[in-house]
Amino acid sequence: MTQIKTPVTSMADKAWVRWSALILLASGMFFSYIFMDVLSPLQQYLQQTKGWDPMAYGRFAGSETFLNVFVFFLIFAGIILDKMGVRFTAILSGSVMVVGGCLNYYALTDSFAQSSLVSVMDNFVNLPDTWWNITPFYKGMPASAKLSAIGFMIFGCGVEMAGITVSRGIVKWFQGKEMALAMGLEMALARVGVAVVFLGSPAIAAFHDNISVSRPIGFAALLLCIGLICFIVYSFMDKALEKQTGAADAAEDDPFKVSDLKYILKSQVFWIVALLCVLYYSAIFPFQKYANNMLQCNLGISAEEAGFVFFVFPLGAAAVTPLLGNYLDHKGKGATMLIFGAILMIVCHLTFALVLPATQSAFVAYTAIILLGISFSLVPASLWPSVPKLVEPKLLGSAYAVIFWIQNIGLYAFPMIIGAVLASSNPGVTDPLKYNYTVPMLVFASLGVLALFFGLWLKALDAKRHYGLELPNKPAEEAEVVLDASV
Repeated sequence: MTQIKTPVTSMADKAWVRWSALILLASGMFFSYIFMDVLSPLQQYLQQTKGWDPMAYGRFAGSETFLNVFVFFLIFAGIILDKMGVRFTAILSGSVMVVGGCLNYYALTDSFAQSSLVSVMDNFVNLPDTWWNITPFYKGMPASAKLSAIGFMIFGCGVEMAGITVSRGIVKWFQGKEMALAMGLEMALARVGVAVVFLGSPAIAAFHDNISVSRPIGFAALLLCIGLICFIVYSFMDKALEKQTGAADAAEDDPFKVSDLKYILKSQVFWIVALLCVLYYSAIFPFQKYANNMLQCNLGISAEEAGFVFFVFPLGAAAVTPLLGNYLDHKGKGATMLIFGAILMIVCHLTFALVLPATQSAFVAYTAIILLGISFSLVPASLWPSVPKLVEPKLLGSAYAVIFWIQNIGLYAFPMIIGAVLASSNPGVTDPLKYNYTVPMLVFASLGVLALFFGLWLKALDAKRHYGLELPNKPAEEAEVVLDASV
């Protein structure tokens, strides 16, 4: 006689439990985003106190993704995630971020400046500053910038690993539920972290009129330790969920194999999504590294005042992203949102390039930044929830890893490209408040044009092959979407 088992309600089916898991995951990313941009509003102070010109600053900013791109650490991170699971990878990523953050902090302290390590760094990787030098280092780069770059690239391994792990964790708890809303809220909290940085970092650095760039980064490194604690607490919830649902046993029945990556790499639509990701993020994150100084130069204001202007960008993105995520869960239209995001991005960067220098209007700056925040909110709300529709669950960690790896290529290259373009388009300018940002902003606008092209292509493919990218994440009846293997 066959017994029919009554389905057991899992922890993920209880709203307060799954949202508690999200809070822990999102808190870890919140603290990591604070650290990632803690030096972004301090370009002026870094040049004045540490001798970092635009070239050195650009090399430092790009170093975060160096190991992920050229040592393929992100690909290994995806494999680790699929083989070892969310909780192991979360703790590993948090630990790596703490190590890199502490080294980055030490590089900017007086203790380092007075140590023998300065001469070691002065003689470290003194390659010429030419096109074939893909490292973040070059001859004449300040010692503090070199050691900061080493710490930042270690931190970058951890933060990008954390990014794919958190995305996989959210899918684990929210698939078939409020997945886009959850991803939107996680990214919204990260945007709040950026807002905190642009307001707080200059104020902490200039506390009592005593300029110290190590002070804010030390505070941010402490927050990384708190983020690691959040990941450790989450790991207990993750273990309890797997024990309850038997997810670990299912993984053993159908284990991940490295050869399974071919199913991802053969997918045409997957590559379009990946290219959209790198174009969007290359036009946003490297821009954040220069936004404060760009506003200072165009509006003639202090670093603190520029931070208040840029403050509306991450806050606007934080406010809109969850709303868009909730809309996607119930109404869909993910590919369409990506197209609108690209159009807004083009308008914003063209405004920064052509309108703001001519008008020097704070109103124009605020308007463009608000629109850019809306544009950026469209990306995480629509792009990341689309990936589970394209790959099977056991490959999801590797799929996110491949996308993040491609994204990291742009995040590595464009801070250095913008630094080089800024220097070459401002020959002889040594005052960090006198740079002309027209050409760098046009470079960012061109990325929006490419993103618009790929967004239209993605929507056309979805209409033809029915991937479900325009469908809601909570349909009445869920249909299985098969990964496309056509080229």
